Amino acid sequence: MKDFAAIDFETANGERSSVCSVGIVIVRDGVVREKIYRLIRPFPNYYSYWNTQVHGLTRQDTDRAPEFPAVWQEVAPRLEGLPLVAHNSPFDEGCLRAAFKAFGMGYPDYTFYCTCRASRRTFGKQLPNHQLQTVAARCGYDLTRHHHALADAEACACIALAIL
Repeated sequence: MKDFAAIDFETANGERSSVCSVGIVIVRDGVVREKIYRLIRPFPNYYSYWNTQVHGLTRQDTDRAPEFPAVWQEVAPRLEGLPLVAHNSPFDEGCLRAAFKAFGMGYPDYTFYCTCRASRRTFGKQLPNHQLQTVAARCGYDLTRHHHALADAEACACIALAIL
């Protein structure tokens, strides 16, 4: 696969609609062409302790950020015609669908590919696990900022270029 957008969401709480950041890496002809990182005011707008422990974001970080519809209006044209790739795509696709639903937006049926599933098929038992940081390292990407949405999207793009 040479044309795709790798995407990663972080959430503020246990609700999939509570996306608080998104990282997107657009790849065309096998080359990274654009990187996008946006903070998003989550819906519902509260942070659970555990989510903050994972990604470090708090309500202070996103209270002045735009809501999902404004962010998506900005990025959607850049994704047009591209499949979306995520590590553990059911989570990220679930977040995207939930955010669309929460704001009454019509979901455009994006095509998703999963680098976690692809890793299991490609590497099998060669890896101790198929977590993003493990697979990224196997594909040559040092994921030192794990759970920063853009770093995770970059790792996913590297994996996709290597094995999809």
